Amino acid sequence: MLFEHVAINVPDSKGMAEWYEKHCGLKIVIKVEEPPYTRFLADQRGYTCLEIYQNPAAEIPDYSNQHQLVYHNAFAVEDQEGTRDKLLDAGASFVEDINLPNGTRLIMLRDPWGVPLQLVKRKDPWY
Repeated sequence: MLFEHVAINVPDSKGMAEWYEKHCGLKIVIKVEEPPYTRFLADQRGYTCLEIYQNPAAEIPDYSNQHQLVYHNAFAVEDQEGTRDKLLDAGASFVEDINLPNGTRLIMLRDPWGVPLQLVKRKDPWY
């Protein structure tokens, strides 16, 4: 078994997919142009990692009022400050900056739709 993707129901899948492509380095690899406007996004390695859609058959969570530990999209980045500033300029909002005892630094933001977005820099990268 290989992990394929995580899927979330959002209020604006088309706009969100374009934002993640433009500002987070993801690439839209599948677009469904009719409801539920599904978008599959892949990372820079070409791995599909995120499916987003706006499907009224299920409740769209109020991401902006959920704690960021309930759900977040995490990105490994080298330049955390530069990436944070770029995303803030693009409409993200700041949540917190945490330095863990093991040397990992986590900068938590929210994208323009309130979905938590984490910038991770690990002392010992996983890959």
